[in-house]
Amino acid sequence: MHAELRTAYSDTRADALGWYLGLRPLHPLALRTLDLGGIRLELRLLGASHQVLVTSPHGVCSETVACLGGQRTPLPARAAQHVDGWDYEFTSLAEHLAGDRFEARVRSLLAEVEAHPGGIIGAYPGVPYAVTAIVAERRDGILGWSTWHTYPQERRIVSTRSRAA
Repeated sequence: MHAELRTAYSDTRADALGWYLGLRPLHPLALRTLDLGGIRLELRLLGASHQVLVTSPHGVCSETVACLGGQRTPLPARAAQHVDGWDYEFTSLAEHLAGDRFEARVRSLLAEVEAHPGGIIGAYPGVPYAVTAIVAERRDGILGWSTWHTYPQERRIVSTRSRAA
């Protein structure tokens, strides 16, 4: 699913992203809801940010990676904890891609997400390489999702991977 984010692209920085667990649902600019074997995933694009809500009989798990200001937890390289009945794991990586490598990588990830049955891409009008993308799936009873946040002004891509079991 490809969504045009109907808002101005604000020149945020990759380093401003924070990681939050358990936030209430935030208003999305684009939303994709998936039913993965009785488990509901809401993939919410918040601009250059994302929120994933997992709802099941176990409980609710809410992950938000966003520039919300105020109190924030910087993106950890790795985190694991028990959250509302879920064993949750998170990893992140920020990359700087010089030259044509940035545009090539963004084009590649766009093709990958567009082809994925559980994918959503948010793009800003007039800023072709500023995107937020998520893919989600359930494999062997484990939920997993990956995200990408691109910052063309910095030529950086922040990727995250999460799982809940």
